[in-house]
Amino acid sequence: MSTIISVEQVSKSYLIRHEGREKYTALRDVISNGVKQLFQSNKNRLSASSTEEFWALKDISFEVKEGERIGIIGRNGAGKSTILKILSRITEPTSGRIHIKGRVASLLEVGTGFHPELSGRENIFLNGAILGMSRQEIRSKFDEIVAFAEVEKFLDTPVKRYSSGMYVRLAFAVAAHLEPEILVVDEVLAVGDAQFQKKCLGKMEDVSKNQGRTVLFVSHNMGVVAQLCQKAIVLQKGQLDFIGDTTTAIDHYLDQQQRQVSYEASILDKDFLVLSAEAVDEQGHACNSYLISSPVILQVRIRKNIQNPHVRFSCTIQGRNGDYLSTFIEEMGTYFGEETGEHTFQIRFPERLLAPNHYSFRFALFVGNGKILDLVEMVCPITIVDEGSDMALFEGSHYGYFIPHQTIQCIS
Repeated sequence: MSTIISVEQVSKSYLIRHEGREKYTALRDVISNGVKQLFQSNKNRLSASSTEEFWALKDISFEVKEGERIGIIGRNGAGKSTILKILSRITEPTSGRIHIKGRVASLLEVGTGFHPELSGRENIFLNGAILGMSRQEIRSKFDEIVAFAEVEKFLDTPVKRYSSGMYVRLAFAVAAHLEPEILVVDEVLAVGDAQFQKKCLGKMEDVSKNQGRTVLFVSHNMGVVAQLCQKAIVLQKGQLDFIGDTTTAIDHYLDQQQRQVSYEASILDKDFLVLSAEAVDEQGHACNSYLISSPVILQVRIRKNIQNPHVRFSCTIQGRNGDYLSTFIEEMGTYFGEETGEHTFQIRFPERLLAPNHYSFRFALFVGNGKILDLVEMVCPITIVDEGSDMALFEGSHYGYFIPHQTIQCIS
């Protein structure tokens, strides 16, 4: 197989501006501060803020062969989305070179490449034209795209009125059916429902195995990566940490996660964010191994930078491969109200709830319409250890994740 993508010593840096942020600013303060700045010298203005150079990628090199399915995995902020944006020509690298043979179709966020005022029908033709396809080529695939996306009733509706799920269905259908040589897909598929995700994975496998196209796929769900991809790239803090067969790459990444007990946010200017998270014992000390008879305790610090009380927080228990096991949701307005600021929350799971196994956690902050303000996955990795219960007889077997608290009695 010939090389279709070559990445040579690619780096990408951004300048991050830091400004002092007040906890609460009334309209009169905004107006008065604006008037004051009119009379400040440039030097004084610059002193109120500072810039920092942040390297999202540093000296990344790898090759992708034609028809390969490559997973890209790593923690939040590792550089996964940045490398996909560079490969999709959305942004240019600061240094290094990239060679790509063929057309690239990208699905990096909901509605990538869509014009909100145009209908679904018009956006299909627009995306095809962007990919360099003729009108006749697009027409030949049109019915397949519409059938796959399941948006027949809304085909002539402006896409700005679509739900996020409809957006993703149509965007993926366009990207997958208009015959690009390279298909680039970010975590965006998580927006769709489970049935549609399965349908998308089947389509990606089909275009790669049966049609010989190349797929680059980013996901925090290790089970999906293992199912779809032949090889995987592990990124850590903007650097290439490992590249090899998928199973070995996932084990390497998960072993790393087990060593990284706590989480700290790398980007702090979001409206609402998880600042830090850590698994602790009952004395408050960092802990990543619990006896089955001990409670699991998480400490999560959350910062609010906007005056929006209608924000929800969700905590999901994840299995070793990132699969979602259980979720609860909490309304943040109860604790923050209208004010900005920070609070530390303690989440306590009772003893004998989680079976002996490996776990991690997913934290999300979102508003009522489903818009995600912050999302971190597979953090606070823990291990539940059996200290001698009946289940210890089956050590090494996968007997599930939860221990049900049920009663049993003989009634006949």
